[in-house]
Amino acid sequence: SRFETCWPALMDDSHGVIIVFNPELPSHLKEIEMWYSCFVQQQPLLDSQCLLVAHHKPGSAGDTENLSLAHPLNKIKLIHSNLEDNPEDVRMEFMKYFKSIITFMNESRDREEMSILS
Repeated sequence: SRFETCWPALMDDSHGVIIVFNPELPSHLKEIEMWYSCFVQQQPLLDSQCLLVAHHKPGSAGDTENLSLAHPLNKIKLIHSNLEDNPEDVRMEFMKYFKSIITFMNESRDREEMSILS
């Protein structure tokens, strides 16, 4: 990708990664493995700091709701977004994810402060 030179800046001090993909495109299913490898495993971030979003375009065909991803992607929280049918569900899932990231950041900061004190 022509933006690869920007990746280190994007990754610097990041606390979470959201990967959005089109589940109907086989090429996307391959690409998310690469994104996961670069942005999650190499940082390294925990799988709980990552969220996969299978985005369904309006009027999309095929049954991709029962998407099963291969290891290691199958360990990551996967949500399906279809903004026609369930925008509220997607919003709730994003809120849960952001809350978990904030909790993680607070716990990390507390651990750092304790290690400095002890």
